[in-house]
Amino acid sequence: MTLQELYAAIDGDYESALRVLRIDKLIDKHICRLPGNAIFNDLFESAAQRDAVRVFESSHAIKGVCGNLGLVKLSGLASEITESFRPGNPRTMSDSELDAKVAEVREIFERSVEGIRRYESEKQ
Repeated sequence: MTLQELYAAIDGDYESALRVLRIDKLIDKHICRLPGNAIFNDLFESAAQRDAVRVFESSHAIKGVCGNLGLVKLSGLASEITESFRPGNPRTMSDSELDAKVAEVREIFERSVEGIRRYESEKQ
């Protein structure tokens, strides 16, 4: 499996990742680190605990990491959460909406991890 095939399998934007990271070696290095990134678990835990500060911090970090990696769906969802929990702004997302967004992040993240694991085992 190539990086381009991985990105197609996980609905990522390979060209976007290439614009940011410039070479396949860096894309490979960083995409393979994504499954172990603790910011996702931090978002899941902080959302369950309704810890607004941690929800903001973890979703903001996910937005940046996924944006740089061309994982536009994850980055977009994280951006929506980030803006709703940005300090100083009135919260625009209800608890049930937060739960739904976090569930969607979890689903896409888990599907991406599955694809990344397959990519790691089938690298060409």
